[in-house]
Parts: sequence; structure tokens; C-alpha cells
Amino acid sequence: MNILITGVHGFVGSNLVKALVPEHTIFGLDIVAPKKEGVKKTFFWEDLPSTNLGQTQLLDFPKIDAIIHLAGKAHDTRNKSTADVYFRVNTGLTQRIFDWFLTSKSAKKFIFFSTVKSAADRVEGEFLTEECVPTPVGPYGESKIKAEDYIIGHFAPEALKRPYHNFDDSDSLVKGKNVYIIRPCMIHGPGNKGNLNLLYGVVSKGIPWPLGAFENRRSFTSIGNLCVVIDGFLTKNVPSGIYHMGDDEALSTNELIQVICEALGKKAHIWCIPKGLMNGVAKVGGWFHLSLNPLRMQKLTENYVVSNAKIKAALGITQMPVRAKDGLMLSLIHISEPTRPY
Repeated sequence: MNILITGVHGFVGSNLVKALVPEHTIFGLDIVAPKKEGVKKTFFWEDLPSTNLGQTQLLDFPKIDAIIHLAGKAHDTRNKSTADVYFRVNTGLTQRIFDWFLTSKSAKKFIFFSTVKSAADRVEGEFLTEECVPTPVGPYGESKIKAEDYIIGHFAPEALKRPYHNFDDSDSLVKGKNVYIIRPCMIHGPGNKGNLNLLYGVVSKGIPWPLGAFENRRSFTSIGNLCVVIDGFLTKNVPSGIYHMGDDEALSTNELIQVICEALGKKAHIWCIPKGLMNGVAKVGGWFHLSLNPLRMQKLTENYVVSNAKIKAALGITQMPVRAKDGLMLSLIHISEPTRPY
């Protein structure tokens, strides 16, 4: 199968290439096009055939069987990015690549990487399922849900009349093609730079964790599980639709600190400082654009458990292959030893 991955040089793209290249031929579409092991050729966005000009295939552009659309503007926890950047990248590029997918005679599967933040900024109840009315907060989630709506509006427009925007192949106006919108929670693995790295840096320096008073549980997505899911979408007869993605087990931040300490071979130092005091510290951090700010505080202390029941049922599996703790341990080992094979 010829697979086109947008944003192929990013964290998720790089891991997907390693997972998929043994059985598939991988092409890339990105803003940079250096040679990459496992990628036959990376094209620039300017190379993509223009549907506005009636082009569906250029002579030097390969016939693609499936598209994995990863390219996007990631969540900026320092709040330095303007809203238009999110919509230009997350919505605009999605519209462009999906338009081409619809006109392509060879491409049969389209996988769009959205985010659980397009569905809900906070989880009300025990866990988040696909049966929720999208209520994103901020340009990141808003730009992603706008991209989702564009895809649904051109593939299964009747679904937009439903409160959850849920759809399947019976709703499709485009027969012979499958469309998957995947909403993962926090993804971690080799090459990731985010909150897990921040926590690791704090704990590795022996700094006590000051947020022990916050009791929370949240879902994570191990890159190993994500790669298995994507391979399933490509190779199995999975119905089109919206799918949430996360590991089977949810962990609290305090449990995560303990896992980090286990990886470091250190004793966990968790302080239970009053919540009000720590929220005040985060507020000051927001004024001065420091690492600990209100947005990051929310991410570190919120309850955000995501159900993966639908995606497992669609793939015909009862559990994810990688346990949440095991996946985190592998990611943490790679943070400390970046050159170690994963």
C-alpha cells in the first residue's frame, strides 16, 4: 500500500514510518523535505495537485492508497501563538488535503488526526466518549473541530445535523472511500517534547513535586498503541467514523511522578501544598510566560479520562497491546537515552 503521511517529519509521523514501512511504501508531505529513512520521497505542499485547477494527478506524484493527515499546529501551552495560525494550519491544510483525497481515484482511506480537545476542554462525568456535543475552548480545539466539520460536511453532511456529528459509511456521499477522525489524548513516545518531558526534567533534578494535593486521573496514548490502531485502520475493514484514542488505564499525576522516579531509580518526593497557593503561583507564571502557568496547571491536575471502547470494538480487540505504565516507562527511558533504540 502506498501511504502519504503529512507532517511526516514530526514526532508521530516519525514513529508511524518505523511501524508501517515494513509492509507499506511511505511518502511524505511536509514543509521540509530532507531525506528520511523509510520514506521513499517527501513532497512539499506546493507539489500537491491543485483541485482548483482540475488537477488530480501530476506526473511525478505517486498513486496514493491512503492518507494519514498529521500536519498541524500543536497546542501552545505558553499562549504565544495567535489564533489565525491555528486556523490557517489546522483547518486550512486539512481542507486542502481532504479536497485532494475526494478527487483522487486511487486514495481510498483518509485518517485525520484531530484531538480530544476538539470534543471537550474538560471532561464532565466519569470519562469522555464519542457521544458528546463538541465544546472546544480556545483556537487549538476550535480549529480542529472546524477541520472535522469540513471533512464531515463533504463526506457525510447529514451527520452535522446530529448533536455528536457521529457518522459511518451508510451516511457517506462518497462510496468506496473510508474516512476516520481520530481524537487522541496526550501522545508520548520517542521524539515527543511536552508535559512528560517537563515532569521528567523536574523530577530528575530532585525537585519535590508540589502538586500532590491534586487528586486526578487522566488518559495517555502510548505511541506503540497508536501505531497498532493506525495499522488496523489501514488493513482492516473498519467503519468510517469518529474514534477517541487512549491507553486502557488512566493514571493520576502523582502516579506518573512515581513511574518517573521508578525509571530514574529514585524515591518519589511528593508535597501536598494547598491548592490555592499553587494556583496563585501558576497565575504569576502566566504573567511572565513561565513553564508553570494556568493552562499547564490545568493540564497537570485535571481529570481527563477518555474511553477507547469504540475504537477497540471496531478493530476487534479487547485490550491495547501496551499497558499505560509500560508505555510511559519506554518513553521515559528514551528521554534519558535519546539514541537508544525504541
